[in-house]
Amino acid sequence: MEKKALGKTGFDIAPIVFGGNVFGWTLDEQESFRILDAFIDHGFDAIDTADAYSRWAEGNKGGESETILGKWFKARPGMRDKVKLFTKVGSDMGIPGHKGLKEEWILKAVDDSLSRLGVDYIDLYFSHWPDPDASHSETLGAYDKLLKAGKIRTIGASNYDLELMTGALAASQKEGLPFYQVLQPEFNLNSREKFPAPLKDFCVEKSIGVITYFSLASGFLTGKYRTEEDFRGPKRGEMAKRFYNEKGVHVLNVLDEVAANHDAKQAEVALAWIIRSDGITAPIASATSFSQIESFVKAVELDLTQDEMDNLTKAGL
Repeated sequence: MEKKALGKTGFDIAPIVFGGNVFGWTLDEQESFRILDAFIDHGFDAIDTADAYSRWAEGNKGGESETILGKWFKARPGMRDKVKLFTKVGSDMGIPGHKGLKEEWILKAVDDSLSRLGVDYIDLYFSHWPDPDASHSETLGAYDKLLKAGKIRTIGASNYDLELMTGALAASQKEGLPFYQVLQPEFNLNSREKFPAPLKDFCVEKSIGVITYFSLASGFLTGKYRTEEDFRGPKRGEMAKRFYNEKGVHVLNVLDEVAANHDAKQAEVALAWIIRSDGITAPIASATSFSQIESFVKAVELDLTQDEMDNLTKAGL
């Protein structure tokens, strides 16, 4: 499986990143292990999680995803060397002071994550959300300490717009601090507002890797949500409902046509479109079954024509 360089991080990754938000939420520990094994066995090598995953689930307090990953690494000797591990800091952990991007919390949060993960270092550490109360200099200064300590290998920004990225770059250059090498925006066929052309151009110019989240629009682009009735029930259905509008229905119709041309699933086409989009390194996608892992492989191998790429692009505008 051909790999892509992740910006200037110094490492390459396979073209789909596993979204670890499902661990400890829609997948229990045993099923998480089975899906992780299948993901690696199919040639993929990057896993994305966060300290707060999955605090939103009933009975959870955050850290569940990292904890399951840590148990998986422990049960699979040598696996850590095969995996590019991404996690994040900044989301509210439900304890006073345990959120945001101030130095004191970052320095504690990384140790908490390393402990849950049972590892010595994190390949890619993200600012999960912007923090208006923390300056770029303070945040990047904290990361500088972690990089020098060997606790992280490189840094990224999630949910940052062009103004924040340029501001962080200015602080980095002025004070000789590290700069974000990867951006993680929301981006999919149906929703591209968070990764507009000027931000994409900035990332291309600065050789910043781009890893997209909500790549399947919370499951909407799998095609399983077609009527109001389809959205009733699980929380993920509620999340997908925001894409259910005139544009969303049109995107699904075009997805249906392209999928039929290739005897493929809608999700495979939606991921293939992102993989082949300019300026994108890889999409993040979650899976809860072996068949979905197999779909990742098909998405990577899917050879969309330029007309199909253009039609899909136009459908979501």
